[in-house]
Amino acid sequence: MTNSFSGKIVWITGASSGIGEALAKAFAAAGAHIILSGRRTEALEQVAADIKTDTLILPFETTDYDVLPAKIEEACNWKGRVDILVNNAGISQRSLALDTHPDVHHKIINVDLLAPIWLTQLLLPHMIAAGGGHIVGISSVAGRVGVPLRTAYCAAKHGLIGYMDALRAETEKLHNVHVTNILPGSIRTNVSRNALTKDGDSRGKSDAVIDNGMEPAECARQILDAVTNNVPELIIAEGMELNIAELRQSDPEKCFAMTAAMGAQIAEKYEAGDDD
Repeated sequence: MTNSFSGKIVWITGASSGIGEALAKAFAAAGAHIILSGRRTEALEQVAADIKTDTLILPFETTDYDVLPAKIEEACNWKGRVDILVNNAGISQRSLALDTHPDVHHKIINVDLLAPIWLTQLLLPHMIAAGGGHIVGISSVAGRVGVPLRTAYCAAKHGLIGYMDALRAETEKLHNVHVTNILPGSIRTNVSRNALTKDGDSRGKSDAVIDNGMEPAECARQILDAVTNNVPELIIAEGMELNIAELRQSDPEKCFAMTAAMGAQIAEKYEAGDDD
């Protein structure tokens, strides 16, 4: 890894595991100083211990909006600025829309959409005052394609792309604030194990497609390349996931037909009690 980010201040939410942890290690290896945020202080401390760079452990719940102004001040005061914000914290879903309690939709949209919007909104004036920066939104292939069992998740991740696209249009030329949307497919993390079921409980088990997915370190490498080159949007997926994300743009009708067929099979299995 090069030192292209040498001296940069990178703030990562959801940094205690998965893509966030991999990003912390990758940015640190490239010379950046890292602000690690998440809910689990001990896990953040372990990530900090594994990287050789200056780190600030800044734990908080992303939806605790009352504490965000103080967290912004602490982050900006640490080294005088934040150069790169990675909105990575999030939660997924595994339940049919027909069965899902409204509170599940509320929680997922709150965590995956409103929380990163509000954190970005509060940091943006500081970033502009410092002369610019880069904001990364970790969306999903499900932010481009309607994926079965993820109605709330898709709503939030589609919304995040829309917000980030509009923000880029407002800030890139005028304020030197670049915006990159990342759309991962199956990455080998705990995303499906931690996903919410129809009643809001954690699912507690993983998906085979996730277990066989891309390593987080490779995902992080591609994200750093995208940030280096100011890429507006990057799909990080392979096989069918990549094909269907590209079809959503090039041939929507074919994409809709594929997802409808897939959705019918999955819904039938779920209604029969098979959620594997």
